[in-house]
Amino acid sequence: MDPHHRSPEYNSLLLAGPRLGPLKQAHARLVVAGHSRSLPLVTKLATLAVAAGAASYAHLLAASHPAPDSFLFCSLTRAAAHRGLPAAALTFYRCLLAAALPLSSFAFTAVAKACADLSALRAGMAVHAHAVLLGFGSDRFVQTALVVLYSKCGQLSAARKLFDAICDRSVVAWNAMISGYEQNGLAERAIEVYKEMQMAGVVPDSATFVATLSACAQAGALDLGREVERRIVSERMDMSVFLGAALVNMYARCGLVNKARDRFDMVRERNVVTWTSMIAGYSMHGHGHEAIKLFHLMRREGPPPNDVTFVAVLSACAHAGLVSEGRDAFACMKNIYRLVPRAEHYCCMVDMYGRAGLLDDAMQFIRDSIPGEPGPEVWTAMLGACKMHKNFNLGVEVAERLIALEPDNPSHRVLLSNIYALSGKMNHVEKVRNTMIKRRLKKQIGYSLIEIGGVAHLFRMGEKSHPQTREIYRYLEELIHRITDAGYVPETDSVLHELEEEEREVSLRYHGEKLAVAFGLMMNEGSTTPIRIIKNLRICGDCHLAIKFMSAVENREIIVRDKHRFHHFKDGKCSCQEYW
Repeated sequence: MDPHHRSPEYNSLLLAGPRLGPLKQAHARLVVAGHSRSLPLVTKLATLAVAAGAASYAHLLAASHPAPDSFLFCSLTRAAAHRGLPAAALTFYRCLLAAALPLSSFAFTAVAKACADLSALRAGMAVHAHAVLLGFGSDRFVQTALVVLYSKCGQLSAARKLFDAICDRSVVAWNAMISGYEQNGLAERAIEVYKEMQMAGVVPDSATFVATLSACAQAGALDLGREVERRIVSERMDMSVFLGAALVNMYARCGLVNKARDRFDMVRERNVVTWTSMIAGYSMHGHGHEAIKLFHLMRREGPPPNDVTFVAVLSACAHAGLVSEGRDAFACMKNIYRLVPRAEHYCCMVDMYGRAGLLDDAMQFIRDSIPGEPGPEVWTAMLGACKMHKNFNLGVEVAERLIALEPDNPSHRVLLSNIYALSGKMNHVEKVRNTMIKRRLKKQIGYSLIEIGGVAHLFRMGEKSHPQTREIYRYLEELIHRITDAGYVPETDSVLHELEEEEREVSLRYHGEKLAVAFGLMMNEGSTTPIRIIKNLRICGDCHLAIKFMSAVENREIIVRDKHRFHHFKDGKCSCQEYW
């Protein structure tokens, strides 16, 4: 053991801990005692300085040593990466390279983590190449860190290739791959990896369950989410703040907002993510008053709200028509919590005014409150409001602004085409569509998902690839006849205006939402369990109307999660109260 390990100087460093003031005093004592060149002491001092957040001071200590070794810079690289100082970790790694000192696997692991935190793909690829060159390419810790790096940079094929190459995968490696897919919007793939992990007999930890619950929330995989919760309970796992927030989010995004609130109330320790998840849950279900009530409770009893909390609050106000409450929340955010509004907050405010029919107020807000040129998301919210309230002249003006900002975004031109169609300007509709053809722009294809017995079934408009297509179409035809007898009349105003009325009705009849609902009802005849549908785009007006009638004639609750919110259809009514 190094003699300095028991020296008074070493003990003074231990007593100082990761606190910069006491560390500088300890450093002064080292200089006075003549130990300023002791490498073990300098290594300990510099590592504690990084832990205190003083990376530049640590760099000065290391750089001023006449003979720094590999252990010094490897320790600093690792300490900086774990302290959340990724730029400093990269600097210490480069010092290793500049000094031509040998590297260790934990140095590569740390610098890969730093590159991941910075989303520095090019630097990360260079680190990867260097690791392979020095024989660390097969080290499972380095491989796992690289999986995280490529996942965070959106390079999932590279991440998966590395993951598959790991011989003895730890739970950390499995978690990295599940999180990688989930954070890049590939929830189904994340769920597949979780199931592979179960098949491999690897024991999951709380991080596994947090990532998997997040994937379930994204995919609407309620059955698996419930199964994960049962495992958490059966294994008597500590309900951490992260697990609690993940459960709240899963139940809210799978349509069970009351269960989400139950889990919220059960969690002993709640952080800002837990509170925000519950407020966002109320928001997406249209429960604006409950969201505001919980926000006020958070302000009294919980942690200070952050900028994401205010996005959830403002969104709740927008979806429930709570204009006065939304104005108050926006002012509170700026004046009380001193948070600087981002594009999302401005977008929510414009959306709130627009949905409420206050188009002049929305335009006034854009002119007076948004610094600089508003982004496309703001004008998109404005355009949606113009379409909703049939202000076609303003809609055309807004659409042209949007197209100037994002000429290759097909959804803006589709909305403009719809506005022209609703106002009867069919020659303009034709021009927009010809432009789209010329620029090779295609509108996003809509689809609807329904999970039956843990298996997801996907339906697009006119879908005929399902093995039960014939039965589904027959069931839907009968259902359409029943809702027509109950008073349903198809909304054909803005659909395929080049078709005759009868052809438009047929086109609407086979939308993915209707096919998914018909399949769900057919497969669950006699049950009282709600039918749950996930739609990747905004639900169309005709499907919204038709499903209201379906819920009445079938005496069944039907829950649709579309791109923006939840719609709970029951007894011929929708929870959105036509406010969508």
